[in-house]
Amino acid sequence: MEKYNIKLEQDTAKYLQIYNHIKKMIVDKEIKEHEKLPPIRKLAQYIGVNNTTIVKVYELLENERYVYKTVGSGTFVSVLKKDKEEVMVKKEGVIHFDSGNPSTNMFPIQDFKSAVNMALSEEGSSIFEYDEGLGFDDLRQKIVGYLEDKGIRTTKENVQVISGAQQGIDIVCKGLINYSDVVFVEEPTYSGAIQVFKSRGAKIISIPMLDDGIDIGILKLKLEKIKPKLIYTMPNFQNPTGISYSPYKKKKLIELAEQYDFYIVEDDFISDFKFESEDNKPLKSYDDKNRVIYIKSFSKILMPGLRIGIVDIPNELLKKVLWAKHSSDISTPGLIQKSMYYYMEYFNWNNYLDSVEKVYNQKYILAKKLINEKLSDRLKVRNSNGGINFFLELPRGYSSQDFTDFLLDKGVSVVPGTYFFDNLLDDRFFRINIAKSSIQDLEKGISIISDNLDEFFRQYKNTLALKSNKIFY
Repeated sequence: MEKYNIKLEQDTAKYLQIYNHIKKMIVDKEIKEHEKLPPIRKLAQYIGVNNTTIVKVYELLENERYVYKTVGSGTFVSVLKKDKEEVMVKKEGVIHFDSGNPSTNMFPIQDFKSAVNMALSEEGSSIFEYDEGLGFDDLRQKIVGYLEDKGIRTTKENVQVISGAQQGIDIVCKGLINYSDVVFVEEPTYSGAIQVFKSRGAKIISIPMLDDGIDIGILKLKLEKIKPKLIYTMPNFQNPTGISYSPYKKKKLIELAEQYDFYIVEDDFISDFKFESEDNKPLKSYDDKNRVIYIKSFSKILMPGLRIGIVDIPNELLKKVLWAKHSSDISTPGLIQKSMYYYMEYFNWNNYLDSVEKVYNQKYILAKKLINEKLSDRLKVRNSNGGINFFLELPRGYSSQDFTDFLLDKGVSVVPGTYFFDNLLDDRFFRINIAKSSIQDLEKGISIISDNLDEFFRQYKNTLALKSNKIFY
């Protein structure tokens, strides 16, 4: 316990001093990866502060990904992302099943370069001025037609151009969420959304996912007791599970939003493609109650570095979200907006989407076949019908943190399940993302996982129990 000894100054908040002290020990490796931090009450007594101060410290450390919690066991030091990146840089030939970005060989570089030149030629110096408000008028009108093809009827006055889906989630929260408001999320879900909600001081309640979408029964039980401001969803090919909602659940969710008076934030990153789904229509296309705030990202279907997307906003929320966007960055860069418009208008956007769909579909079918053949006899594989993510589960008694470190040494990088849960009961899950990998890497990477699984099971048997029960002084 001596290393937790800290002399508190009077002119700085106590929780910040303790947070910085523990954070420094983690970064400097004075506290090792997966080491258990002292229990809240014990540390509070040792330092001489209230229990709530340590609770706040641990929450802040968790928000910043320095620690992770295991219910019933305690709080443990995470594997720092920087450390993993350094290992990857040193280790050549790592197969990346951790990145959700598309392969660079899919990028339409030459056509988009022509679109940029066309935008510069047609728009002149005005392209570098602030484009305040909802965004470039012609692009928003083009987006209206694009959304209509997806079954979404809207107007350009309801479309806000944004700098990627992450900003879309952020400005919706900034405009609508106040401290202590309740937000429902799917479990598991996108970690970036969890962090945004926590940064706004929202109370997060997780609703489990079934194979056909969110668990409506549990959702209704929660709604009878608690009123959320929002529910955050990915109804098509969800990240990280790949699950898609059935038409029944899409309609039912909108009915519940109307009945219990809350809004739905739909994060749509890849519903453009059908894969094996019976219904890849956006939730927004079913929205006859004006309850869905629709966020559309182009990162997974075009080029993520463009940082462009849109939010389609119900009329009564427009002013709040527009203010939040303006306070964030005034506007998405005009060069990006206008280049995007010229690309969609003059370079056969639909043909491009068809070509991307063929690539993703080929990868998905192969990955699903390989995972079922090589891994499903020893790992539980979450059922999905498309997308770029597969969610797998280790047997009880094993940790995904251990598994991701083990696999990295073998030349494969995956994402541990700790990233996708607000409160993780059991750290046995991991995600394989196929967006970046080539066909050859898919075959090789999944074979490496299969060939080394038994070694992992032997080497790490019972280590989770030992780790959780170890006491550090």
